[in-house]
Amino acid sequence: MPIATPEVYAEMLDRAKREGFAYPAINVTSSQTLNAALRGFAEAESDGIVQVSTGGAEYLSGSTVKDMVIGATALAEYAHVVAEKYPVNIALHTDHCPKNKLDGFVRPLLKISQERVAAGQNPLFQSHMWDGSAVPLEENLSIASELLEEARKANIVLELEIGVVGGEEDGVVGEINEKLYSTVEDAMATVEALGLGERGRYILAATFGNVHGVYKPGHVKLRPEVLKDIQDAVAAKHGQEKPFYLVFHGGSGSTLEEIRAAVSYGVVKMNIDTDTQYAFTRPVADHMFKNYDGVLKVDGDVGNKKAYDPRAWGKAAEQGMAERISQACESLLSSGKKLG
Repeated sequence: MPIATPEVYAEMLDRAKREGFAYPAINVTSSQTLNAALRGFAEAESDGIVQVSTGGAEYLSGSTVKDMVIGATALAEYAHVVAEKYPVNIALHTDHCPKNKLDGFVRPLLKISQERVAAGQNPLFQSHMWDGSAVPLEENLSIASELLEEARKANIVLELEIGVVGGEEDGVVGEINEKLYSTVEDAMATVEALGLGERGRYILAATFGNVHGVYKPGHVKLRPEVLKDIQDAVAAKHGQEKPFYLVFHGGSGSTLEEIRAAVSYGVVKMNIDTDTQYAFTRPVADHMFKNYDGVLKVDGDVGNKKAYDPRAWGKAAEQGMAERISQACESLLSSGKKLG
């Protein structure tokens, strides 16, 4: 199937909330990790989301070019070609973009999609994230309002964040404190500023103790009930059941019980990066250790071309990452639920 159209993406999100499941959103940094994501979704018979961060986009452009827009565009164009060979729907998304990178990342990408739509084509990406967690809520929502209008013109969904995700991702550091938990007041202010879809479609990363990266159980306390409180409060005022389409950030190390609870409260998208990075790299390390004298020209020997050919360890890496993605689909209950 081709990359999801705006209409297909809308149905993906609607169906997830309606039927009580969520899509893994997999961060990729190369054509090979993209292929692993496509394979994982296909093997799970799940539609899904592939996303690229600012750092990932810069890396994709080449280590000497370091152009986020070039990298993101190249990935999206490649994905539009290869995704057609997989029997699932894939949406393309850009991950966390802080204020100081908007002009060099999200805004130019929005313009590209607006131009495509004006020419009768589909947008390049299906959604973009504005990460305003580092600025005051009023400023966060003001910028979100402006971006929502630009996204609407391109038939693109906007993602925004209220509260703070702890830990670090691409140089953005969130402290582990009370701001890890979004409040009902935050949610009410969001509706006041952005509406509930009538001004443009958005998904909301409301925080409930989330932390990027790897953490051991007990390091931080996830409280999925925060999401229920937010949904219930806004529903009581506006008369919509589970009014928000929620996003789960910083989920590495979460228990299945916590994941399923979050999904039951309206999470339709869960970001997965750290776990899939490890799942990709672990088989590479295994290959290198087992084939030490083949991947290196030890003591003047010639090594073994079949061992150091990047395709040899690359295939194992792809398989490992794909298997982890299929596991994520099971956890989020999206397995076997691809749109016809």
